[in-house]
Amino acid sequence: MNTAIAHDFELDARGLNCPLPILRTKKVLNGMTSGKVLKVTATDPGSVRDFQAFSRQTGNDLLGASEANGEFLFLLRKK
Repeated sequence: MNTAIAHDFELDARGLNCPLPILRTKKVLNGMTSGKVLKVTATDPGSVRDFQAFSRQTGNDLLGASEANGEFLFLLRKK
């Protein structure tokens, strides 16, 4: 993932299991304006496919996803 992508908001979803990372992400995105970028950090391995599906279903752009040391990072741009 390109770590040079700037983000406007951050969400720490470490230690949360499905569906909580997605539910918290949805709540934060609802409070954001269009075009802003959210960085989410999660530890649930299932979050990789969850965020891909969430992006497809909601129309929010998944700009990148990466994994390092058991943590998953996602960057989403609000539609």
